[in-house]
Amino acid sequence: MRYNLKKVSRFCSPKPLQFAICCVLAWCVSTGAVAKPQAPVILVVGDSLSAAHNLAAEQGWVALLQERLASPQHKGLQQYQVVNASVGGATTSAALQRLPSLLAEYSPAVVVLEIGGNDGLQGKPVPYITRNLETLIKLSKQHAAKVVLTGIRIPPNLGQRYTEPFFNQYAALAEKYQLALVPFLLEGVATKPELMQADRIHPTAEAQPIILDNLWPILQPLL
Repeated sequence: MRYNLKKVSRFCSPKPLQFAICCVLAWCVSTGAVAKPQAPVILVVGDSLSAAHNLAAEQGWVALLQERLASPQHKGLQQYQVVNASVGGATTSAALQRLPSLLAEYSPAVVVLEIGGNDGLQGKPVPYITRNLETLIKLSKQHAAKVVLTGIRIPPNLGQRYTEPFFNQYAALAEKYQLALVPFLLEGVATKPELMQADRIHPTAEAQPIILDNLWPILQPLL
């Protein structure tokens, strides 16, 4: 809403109450205190799986999420803005360094945590990864954001004694903190070579809509 100061002064009256109201209105105009409501933000904090690795940005599942929210068939969700804060190679430690400033800047309504895969590929201790994920969750909840946690599997070359506890930590954290959980983000993708890039770690462009479909039933009820 925009006010014209000349029009405000024209309707001001010498009566004390009306004069006071006009003064407050003029102050709001001059200081910008009458602000437009901000769009609610969905903040995606992830790694290369969410950063459209080797793809055009608009091909990634995060960009496809913004398109879906804006479509006429999802009435009432068009106001949401998706902010992709995902960085290729990011670890839980890197996410911890960035998350406080991201929360302060965007005040997100929802935080999607897709992180931890690079920690697993580096063979970091699972308790260490879990502690970092817990801190990310707590920080997000402290800012009144709803949290969606996405489960991730890593290749079996590190052995089942490592890969299973790594995968199970996501479900355990979701239960402990009562979070919305995507059990495995790459369900229906990771086991199909034709949907994976040559490195067998990153999905192709054709896989991105499937990834979004894995997330959507979990995310939509929160909106």
